[in-house]
Amino acid sequence: MKSILGISAFYHDSAAAILVDGKIIAAAQEERFTRIKHDASYPFNAIEFVLKYSGLKLNEVDQIIFFEKPFLKFERLLETYVAFAPKGFTSFCKAIPIWINEKLFQKKFLFNQLKKHDSNFKNTEKMFFSEHHLSHAASAFFPSPFEEAIILTADGVGEWATTTVAVGKQNSLEIKKEIHFPHSLGLLYSAFTYYIGFKVNSGEYKLMGLAPYGKPNFVDKIYKLVDIKEDGTFRLDQSYFNYATGLTMTNDKFNKLFGNKPRNPETENLTQFHMDIACSIQKVTELIMIRLARSLKSEYGSNNLCLAGGVALNCVANGKILKEKIFKNIWIQPAAGDAGGSLGAALALWHLEQNNPRNVVSTDNMNGSYLGPEYEQNEIEIQLKNIGANFIVLEDDELIERTAEDLSNGNAIGWFQGRMEFGPRALGARSILADPRSENTQKNLNLKVKYRESFRPFAPSILREDLSDWFDLDTDSPYMLLVTNIQKQKTLETTEDQDKLFGIEKLNIKRSEIPAVTHIDYSARIQTVHKETNKKYYKLIKKFKEKTGCPVIVNTSFNVRGEPIVNTPKDAFNCFMGTELEKLVIGNCYLDKKDQKSVLKKDYTKKFKLD
Repeated sequence: MKSILGISAFYHDSAAAILVDGKIIAAAQEERFTRIKHDASYPFNAIEFVLKYSGLKLNEVDQIIFFEKPFLKFERLLETYVAFAPKGFTSFCKAIPIWINEKLFQKKFLFNQLKKHDSNFKNTEKMFFSEHHLSHAASAFFPSPFEEAIILTADGVGEWATTTVAVGKQNSLEIKKEIHFPHSLGLLYSAFTYYIGFKVNSGEYKLMGLAPYGKPNFVDKIYKLVDIKEDGTFRLDQSYFNYATGLTMTNDKFNKLFGNKPRNPETENLTQFHMDIACSIQKVTELIMIRLARSLKSEYGSNNLCLAGGVALNCVANGKILKEKIFKNIWIQPAAGDAGGSLGAALALWHLEQNNPRNVVSTDNMNGSYLGPEYEQNEIEIQLKNIGANFIVLEDDELIERTAEDLSNGNAIGWFQGRMEFGPRALGARSILADPRSENTQKNLNLKVKYRESFRPFAPSILREDLSDWFDLDTDSPYMLLVTNIQKQKTLETTEDQDKLFGIEKLNIKRSEIPAVTHIDYSARIQTVHKETNKKYYKLIKKFKEKTGCPVIVNTSFNVRGEPIVNTPKDAFNCFMGTELEKLVIGNCYLDKKDQKSVLKKDYTKKFKLD
């Protein structure tokens, strides 16, 4: 038996993953344990979990690999400061001491941290380092259902690369092309995230969610920032940006071009201007990704495309690539960001360095991305009793029946089952569920449960066999990473007066039979549910369909704004008591809000930092 521990850390979304004989055994993000969103610290808890789940002590693990190479990253940092000198001196003075003291000699630091897991761990020869984009590419290709594929990775920046193209065949993978820092699609998108007043490396999905409420009125001005070639390659005019050497993403020249300073989220509301900006950068991002996809198809000829990197979480752009029918098949790593780098680094070591064969399956090798901790029924009951919760225990069939009935009656339900998801999306293991047919669901969930902006969309979970009846899609989308249109026969026509509305005013218009998951452009972010990977969730949706005729339910992550997705039964109960969720289902335990002691109620409205 051969085992490999993969680690990603120190920038954002730290995580750990473990392979045994090439099989993905477990993976988890540190944030779920520490309750700090996007936690970048050494993933002590995540490592402890994957070791425990695999039944291994650290000293028994054969190899340990980190997801990038610190010296190459430091080289990029130094060369960038030299190239821009004397500009960036303040940033340089802040960054260099941290690098010298904490990041540069990472092998020693990691070794000292790893010893805390197992005092018998003494062999540094077990430790390896991958390259950032190679880790991303490996995470996308090796678990995919393809014998061969093109792999496109796009993010902020790794060591030097910001966009890479790789070709994968069987157990091999070779990076063919790169775009280097400071020219970065991820950083371009993050610059606009910053400009709109959202948090970088966190709020990009908000920018994407805001885009449909605007018009692409600023596309021409964005073209002044970025020179886009026909093949999708691009260069950014650095005179408009400050991220290379400064402490902000944009500068005064950027502000002057668009006519406003960056929005202060504490004092300024979102306006039509911000919505139009969001729409414009989303359109440009889609254009770049589509052009890249076309040129790669033309050059390499493969029918299969794999996507990874933070930009691959832009499910709208993914959906546009799919709609263009450039590739026959697309597969996206569900943990496409830096967290997935832990898994990719381990897979790269197993296949590329050790030349082990792949076991390709028709779905994929991610186990539905259910790779995190799980709790046995007795553990759940003990935790709930210790908290003082009132609950009843139901058999599976009765639990499914009651939960489906609650959903059909308009209740919002916390749903906690099986292994926690790996990646940013809740996929029916740590989810909040609701009825998509209600016009009030989106507003109520956002304002009374999630405590976040009203425009934020929700995703539909749908039985795979019913997919094409409701959505313009006939391919698996198990990881909620594809956006597509709702079928025309399920939509509702808007009135002349409704068509005259602007921005957020459009939010409350009923546009389909499932308004809670219908974006204002009649699209939706799809999760197909398969009985092979999540039997209990599948049964619940099927029962809901029997009661209502609708094979769709609302699925959003089980957390509030700024909170990581819940990990433990205690986390779930606290969130339940801190929001207006009506019911909570954990394992076979069923909890009704009205049965809980009032002293257990919590104030979650301001518990977590704004994301």
